[in-house]
Amino acid sequence: MGIPVPDSTPGPRVKPPDGGWGWIVLLGCFIITGFSYAFPKAVSVYFKELMHSFNVGYSDTAWISSIILAMLYGTGPISSILVNRFGCRPVMLVGGMLAASGMITASFCKNIIQLYLTAGVLTGLGLALNFQPSLIMLGAYFDKRRPLANGLAAAGSPVFLSSLSPLGQILLETFGWRGGFLITGGLLLNCCTCGAVMRPLKAKTKEKTEDKFEGKEMLSPGKAEEGTADVSRDNTKKEKSKISKKLLDFSVFSNKGFVIYTIAKFFLVLGLFVPPILLVNYAKDIGIPDTEAAFLLSIIGFIDIFARPTCGIIAGLKWVRPRMTYLFSIAMLFNGLTDICSAGASDYKGLVIFCIFFGISYGMVGALQFEVLMSIVGSQKFSSAIGLVLLIEAVAVLIGPPSAGRLVDAYRNYELIFYVAGVTVTFSALFLATATYCCLRQTQEPEPPPPENHGETSDRPEQTDNPEPPDEHTGEQNLSTAEQAETGAGPSKNTTAAEEDQQEEEVPAMEGAGQNSSSDQPAERSCS
Repeated sequence: MGIPVPDSTPGPRVKPPDGGWGWIVLLGCFIITGFSYAFPKAVSVYFKELMHSFNVGYSDTAWISSIILAMLYGTGPISSILVNRFGCRPVMLVGGMLAASGMITASFCKNIIQLYLTAGVLTGLGLALNFQPSLIMLGAYFDKRRPLANGLAAAGSPVFLSSLSPLGQILLETFGWRGGFLITGGLLLNCCTCGAVMRPLKAKTKEKTEDKFEGKEMLSPGKAEEGTADVSRDNTKKEKSKISKKLLDFSVFSNKGFVIYTIAKFFLVLGLFVPPILLVNYAKDIGIPDTEAAFLLSIIGFIDIFARPTCGIIAGLKWVRPRMTYLFSIAMLFNGLTDICSAGASDYKGLVIFCIFFGISYGMVGALQFEVLMSIVGSQKFSSAIGLVLLIEAVAVLIGPPSAGRLVDAYRNYELIFYVAGVTVTFSALFLATATYCCLRQTQEPEPPPPENHGETSDRPEQTDNPEPPDEHTGEQNLSTAEQAETGAGPSKNTTAAEEDQQEEEVPAMEGAGQNSSSDQPAERSCS
């Protein structure tokens, strides 16, 4: 999750540097994650004003957040194909332009349908084309520190949520919702800057150089150049054919762990985003001032800031990392029980307590969700896996928040909504833990190291086991010696005639000799 352009094609990967320029990539991923996850929630600050401007119900305005999340998730396969075809950087640059143009255009809309197409579809598509490639590049730059890197990047969501919500309220009071949308569109142009720093790692540069030197040692100079050129052309053709076949890898569905994870995430997303989307309007309906109501999301964000990196550090521990799926289940269960226990909160103090516990559990879920997916499918197939998972989650996003909005319009009962959301999230946690224990407890293993490590270990025996040939040996004897070392065969087939005659003369002597001479002779032949 480095990869050359295309960034996430199957095959050998570059060993992640676990630092260096990766920290800049982590900063870009931090900003992208903040915009992608915080923006659909922070835009709910404008819902009351939009309801008055367009004379629509709450469920109609809630569709804006749902469409953004649906585009963020539903276009996952499209983003995977584009990333595998063009690379992460150009896709993110285009996505940043789309996200900004969507909000700028939305500031001129005359009805709610136009808002769906601009602030919903266009902005959501732009965020999707930034979100998924940033995670892929993060996985390319980090391996041993990947849980910590994912936790730090996921902290972008609460940081931006705690800042975008109060900022949106200030912009709404100062410039109105149209001015707020216009300024927000300008802020989204920072996604282009984040895309520009996603420098792809260059693969196989060192390996090809080493192969050329090894080939020149084994072959004559003229044949070495021809053989190297032929091998390079063949490898290039094979790589191109693999790229064309693996733009979207559906073989991940043969992985039981991936199927279990996908089902659990579907039910999780049904209820996970409902409380934060409804929270501000619920607080306003029970008489809490608008500024204090918007501050509730900032509380969730502030707690979330510390919960995600802390959970990432815990997930990176040696005894926790192989059991990360169960830690993820605990985080989901914590989130669901928080919704259920806080459903009866009816004053500002109760909502603040709910926001504290919800921030902790929400941060744990956010820090672990993609790290668990990487550990299940491996970083090589992560670009395809995340695209397919996000597509399935998009269906849940289109069902959850809009259905909750319909129930609010029909019954004006927020307590019922919190119960339903909590039960759904709790079920997903129990399903993930139970299915993983019953189906995968004997087969679940940690993610293997990058493929290039295997290549290095397989090269070492060839360098150490091969005896140094005498100076008088020809190039053909060198080549046969290398073949002998690779196959582990017996004596070389290119034995000279003099050596064969000498061996035939030694056989009768061995029959009449003592036991010591018979034991020494095979040693001499094995060394020849």
